[in-house]
Amino acid sequence: MLRAVGAERVEDLFRDIPQSVRLLRDLNLPPAPSDAELLRELRAMSQDNGDADRYLCFLGAGAYDHFIPSVVWHLAGRAEFYTAYTPYQAEMMQGELQATYEYQSMLCALTGMDVANASMYDGASATAEATVMARDLTRRDEILVSTAVHPEYRQVIRTYTRHLGMRVVDLPYRDGLTPLDAVSDALSAQTAALVVQHPNFFGALEQVQDLARLAHAVGALLIVSVADPVAYGLLKPPGVLGADIVAGEGQPLGNPLNFGGPYLGMLATRQAFVRRMPGRLVGRTVDTQGRRGFVLTLQTREQHIRRERATSNICTNEALNALAAAIYMAALGKQGMRQVAEACVRKAHYARRRIGGIRGFEVAFPVPTFHEFVVRCPLPPEEINRRLLAKEILGGLPLGRFYPELGDGWLVCVTESRTREDIDRLVAALEELV
Repeated sequence: MLRAVGAERVEDLFRDIPQSVRLLRDLNLPPAPSDAELLRELRAMSQDNGDADRYLCFLGAGAYDHFIPSVVWHLAGRAEFYTAYTPYQAEMMQGELQATYEYQSMLCALTGMDVANASMYDGASATAEATVMARDLTRRDEILVSTAVHPEYRQVIRTYTRHLGMRVVDLPYRDGLTPLDAVSDALSAQTAALVVQHPNFFGALEQVQDLARLAHAVGALLIVSVADPVAYGLLKPPGVLGADIVAGEGQPLGNPLNFGGPYLGMLATRQAFVRRMPGRLVGRTVDTQGRRGFVLTLQTREQHIRRERATSNICTNEALNALAAAIYMAALGKQGMRQVAEACVRKAHYARRRIGGIRGFEVAFPVPTFHEFVVRCPLPPEEINRRLLAKEILGGLPLGRFYPELGDGWLVCVTESRTREDIDRLVAALEELV
């Protein structure tokens, strides 16, 4: 091998690295352990992680601890899917292309939209891409964003649009919702889109139909962001309520928490807007012999067409995570998705009633919610979380980090994975604090 590359010694391979930056001593490593010893050590180290498998998790805010049926990753983890790459050669990638096509189809059914792309990076970037898409479609440069949208999604929207000549305007929430009068006053002939989240960051159900009516009255689009699409197993989908673009996070659909990633960006829209959709789109066709086949129908990205005509510089997608989402939706079916959503609602409302009845705790917003809700606490939420952690309970999100006026606010999430006993254990722990 050295002769093949024109080197005499191994050291010659590193001659371009200056001596001043080389490590000229042996690495300070212990003797190599056996496989059994190494696994034992790694397992012991992993016990230092407070994960949702061992701790009770009441933390949501964009990443959700749903139960994942075993079939999801038994299929998604098969080598032909797990190691697959971009399907440039359709004749060689029919399995991956069909799986993506099925994902797109089920996502359209879930969101009530006409067409969905083959997935994007995550919920925040998908929502930001939707705002740029709205700018291109309307030829306007103002984006109105409700402050009841996930704060980190709003930060990414500003990062995306900062150098595109777009203006982002925050609309203040009121009583946990986006107020219709404030929206009406802010909309103008310069507004490209109104962005709301449903259910919103506080878990509350927005008045999507009324918001769509207000946006459309001035020629603007309505973008509905979603952090947990499981909600649409029970709620009317945004497309039925008048949304023009639905974008958000697909992690709850069969993907684990993964300590923060990788996650799954979703984007769906109406057929009329498909050519301004970022990313790639898989379609169904027939070959010369009339046999069904799947191909990349649209690839409106800068790698494939002239840069100035690309809809986005997104150069990949989260195909494996999208596959897991497709298997999850197929395994549960329409009725199963509804049952999961109903379980979330029942358990969250039980927790909301129990926590709201503890002395010093108060439900912050008296509005309908899905599986998250905000409570005001008699102690700093950060202190509550520290004490709960000692009891192996992962508490809710302290809201003061994002909303100074909610310094005593605590965003609690309850999914179908929590039992009545789990909730009662949380309530008992909170009662001990006061």
